[in-house]
Amino acid sequence: MRRYGKHTDEDDIRVRPSRRGSRPRTHTRPKHEDAAEGFVLTVDRGRLTCLVEGRTVIAVKARELGRKGVVVGDRVALVGDLSGARDTLARIVRVEERVSVLRRTADDNDPYERVIVANADQLAVVTALADPEPRPRLIDRCLVAAFDAGLEPLLVLTKSDLAPAQPLLETYAPLGVPYAVTSREDPADGPGAEELRARLRGRITVFVGHSGVGKTTLVNSLVPARQRATGQVNAVTGRGRHTTTSALALPLPPAGAPDAPPADADGWVIDTPGVRSFGLNHIQLSRVIHAFPDLEEGAAECPRGCSHNEPGCALDQWVADGHADPARLRSLRRLLATRERREGD
Repeated sequence: MRRYGKHTDEDDIRVRPSRRGSRPRTHTRPKHEDAAEGFVLTVDRGRLTCLVEGRTVIAVKARELGRKGVVVGDRVALVGDLSGARDTLARIVRVEERVSVLRRTADDNDPYERVIVANADQLAVVTALADPEPRPRLIDRCLVAAFDAGLEPLLVLTKSDLAPAQPLLETYAPLGVPYAVTSREDPADGPGAEELRARLRGRITVFVGHSGVGKTTLVNSLVPARQRATGQVNAVTGRGRHTTTSALALPLPPAGAPDAPPADADGWVIDTPGVRSFGLNHIQLSRVIHAFPDLEEGAAECPRGCSHNEPGCALDQWVADGHADPARLRSLRRLLATRERREGD
């Protein structure tokens, strides 16, 4: 008679042995040396669309990766069914070392940083000149994030048919940030569009901006074969409506070949959802000065822990001695103060 509860002893335990026998666990992971290389194009609810040898493959993250995140722009290694056929699924077994990582937090008090994209080398900050009005504080924050991530910034001004670009360009002239100006009437073929294409060629560029600035409309004009949904600015709030819900990497077609396959891409553009805010809680502002080589040398004489915006900062004397333009120092200090100011100020 079998007993249960407090009267049970080891003689009452019945264990059915496994037919496959027992095997000691090991922490040794397979190397997957034969895995194929892939490029993550988009991520949607655990399914990742990757470009593998010129075709798109749907994949999931392998269990051995644990909690390691995979984002758009990642270079990965895949195994399994790589045919790209319908209802097939591959596995991502390795994420290669990232060259760059663009991050943001929800606000300046949020300790959780969100990776937007990996391996980009250029950040295009897209802002409208009107409808909605420009938000310089948000532009400043995006520039700080670009400098911290080691990305080259690019200022893209849209809707130039509604307002002149010169006042805003003068604000950022001391930073030496390259720019392109486009209009609503001719976003694809105007002189500003050609300037923009020239700056995108051979690069992986992530487009960032708040909703309604025409970011996705611009991406659609650059990659006409892949049209994403667009929306209108709310007439009451003056804010745009979210139409892009996930980041997506798109191949920039060569000039004169709009239907060229991804393997012939002349660069990549990554469209991202519109942002309401761009938190900088994760940013080490001490790294921002690396983007100002004309000031960085003078900062070597600053007191330990200098914020570069306080009495005794050596940069004041550095500029007074003629080593750098005073406007550059004012711009640096404006960027370093972005955490203390609200984005809508």
